[in-house]
Amino acid sequence: MEANTRSTGRLPAAFLTPGSSSFMDFLSHHSPDLLPGNRSLPPLQGAIEAPHGTTIVAVTFPGGVVLAGDRRATMGNMIAQRDIEKVFPADEYSAVGIAGTAGLAVEMVKLFQLELEHFEKVEGVQLSLEGKANRLSTMIRSNLAMAMQGLAVVPIFAGWDVDRERGRIFSYDVTGGRSEETGFASTGSGSIFARGAMKKLYHDDLTEQQATTLVIQALYDAADDDSATGGPDVARRIYPIVTVITDEGFRRLTDDESSEIARAILERRLTQPDGPRAALL
Repeated sequence: MEANTRSTGRLPAAFLTPGSSSFMDFLSHHSPDLLPGNRSLPPLQGAIEAPHGTTIVAVTFPGGVVLAGDRRATMGNMIAQRDIEKVFPADEYSAVGIAGTAGLAVEMVKLFQLELEHFEKVEGVQLSLEGKANRLSTMIRSNLAMAMQGLAVVPIFAGWDVDRERGRIFSYDVTGGRSEETGFASTGSGSIFARGAMKKLYHDDLTEQQATTLVIQALYDAADDDSATGGPDVARRIYPIVTVITDEGFRRLTDDESSEIARAILERRLTQPDGPRAALL
């Protein structure tokens, strides 16, 4: 499939052959060895030590959806990286947050971005949000062999559905099984604690400001109980990545915006270490 540098400049035949609008299908036919799921690992004994991303959270509100993640990557009992990025735009109206083996997850996100861009260029229209969620499910399923060897990738996909005019959240398991979540979702090592926080604080009529505050509160609670999740690091000026997707598209909060929310939460936690209380009734 490689181009011939001595030719007249024409593309190789593989690029000119009609076929599917899926870039993954194109690779599987012409260069299957480039797909992450087709790689084989050498024989190993014991667990594979590789950096892992941890906690991702998502919340819907009437005008869209918020997707956020902490910044810590761990390798066993060590902190592998303090400022890793785990939330990425998939296209103009969607984003994906990664938990699991960091290197494979980032590679999968890049392939997913290329898949959506390729479809749009070939078909002339964007894939529906449901279709995007299905494409990501196929990618995760293709990584099953790696997952069974301890190199799992378990993302959250969120976006604005231009057809239904609302934000939607999709979660996955290691086999590629897809579930649509109502209201909020979390994944990663701190997901249990983050979900507990969101369960008590979430309501249907959140504003965008309240939704962004809620996800940082949830990540703070996850970091409070899960050593693999990193809370706001004021000394190093490392704060959670918070993204908002609305009918105007994808937007990532600036460092100043996320730090302002995080600092306000930290100030409140000086008097309420366990965070805000939900009403009993």
